[in-house]
Amino acid sequence: MTSRSMPPTARRRVPPAPAHLEPQETKIWADLLASYRLDDAGSLLLLQTTLEAHQRARRCREHIDATGEAVRDRFGQLKPNPLLAAERDARAAFLAGMRILNLDVGESR
Repeated sequence: MTSRSMPPTARRRVPPAPAHLEPQETKIWADLLASYRLDDAGSLLLLQTTLEAHQRARRCREHIDATGEAVRDRFGQLKPNPLLAAERDARAAFLAGMRILNLDVGESR
């Protein structure tokens, strides 16, 4: 699957972002669809899934930032925050989706 940059003068209707995406991911959706030609159903579905992963990683990061990278278990022992693994996996899914879509953009948070 390849994505092609849109010529600067080309204007087309950009499909709205799925309703469950939050504002940060909705902006990424709009920015990517304005810059790249992703107009087939498969590309749009993959973009949706990719941004869902981005949203999950961002939410995990926000929670980890608020609660810390280590948490205490019921015995009072420090353990890694379980959301660290969820964030890592969601970030990997986001980056994999971006690679599959052949989008040359940096990782955003």
